[in-house]
Amino acid sequence: MIELVIDARRKDLGGFEVGRVLPFHSRRMVGPFIFLDQMGPAEFAPGSDAIDVRPHPHIGLSTLTYLFEGEIMHHDNLGYNQVIRPGEVNWMTAGKGIVHSERTDPLKKSRGGPMHGMQAWIALPDEAEEIDPAFHHLDEDAQPAYENGGLFARLVAGEAYGAKAAVPVSSPLFYVHWELQPGVRTAPPPGKGAGGMSERALFVAKGSIEVDDRTFHEGQMIVLEPTAEPTIKALVQSTVMVLGGEPVGERLIWWNFVASSQARIDQAKADWKAGRMALPSEDSLEFIPLPDEPAKAQAAPAPVAPPPTDPV
Repeated sequence: MIELVIDARRKDLGGFEVGRVLPFHSRRMVGPFIFLDQMGPAEFAPGSDAIDVRPHPHIGLSTLTYLFEGEIMHHDNLGYNQVIRPGEVNWMTAGKGIVHSERTDPLKKSRGGPMHGMQAWIALPDEAEEIDPAFHHLDEDAQPAYENGGLFARLVAGEAYGAKAAVPVSSPLFYVHWELQPGVRTAPPPGKGAGGMSERALFVAKGSIEVDDRTFHEGQMIVLEPTAEPTIKALVQSTVMVLGGEPVGERLIWWNFVASSQARIDQAKADWKAGRMALPSEDSLEFIPLPDEPAKAQAAPAPVAPPPTDPV
């Protein structure tokens, strides 16, 4: 019933720790999900750096930022400047290339406070790898949700349980947020044997759950066998992210780039190093250099006109 258990590896991103779940050495992807980080949980002191990720590029994927607590400010080179709050969906499709930053608003930074959330990267299928970049943001009440008997479920992306989320996914997938009270029993979307998705997993973001008579705790991902139809029981109040989908084929991942060929990643590296990817107009004074470049902050490359857009 359980194919693999992955323990999140703690990574320091410069004053802020994340739990890196995917990619894992023996399991690079679950469906199209190629990257999964748990941000926090953390409590920032007043005046601390908090979230301070300088502008950086992506290709070949969609990013999905989803918070349980806290707030992040998103800037991108399409012209979007969006505050992300708990329960909202921040869906950014890089396609042939996008640049964005993730910061804590200065006022929020001065006050301090909690931060806890998830960031996922979803690899695009072959036919969508080079689509135009795009950005979508959904408020908390714009997503399908269900609540009954101690179970709260929100469909963050894709299709599951007869519902469809509004974010424009490019391949079959689902991403569900569960809040479970102690003793609640529930089940993930069906697997391959029941006409569901080929690959599925559960990530315990808070609390502990029981699956197949085994106990799992915060920071663990349970990868299910394709035909498994388990019952999940919450042992304490728990937050669980349920994800899965159909594979999109082998993908390479290097730094922030995802592609089906090394040549495309090499091109993206060259484009970023040469300053051919525009920085966000609202956050253009610094950027993150390529990993093989000096780690110190560098001056921004010469401005490049961003693609036509109609920000909202």
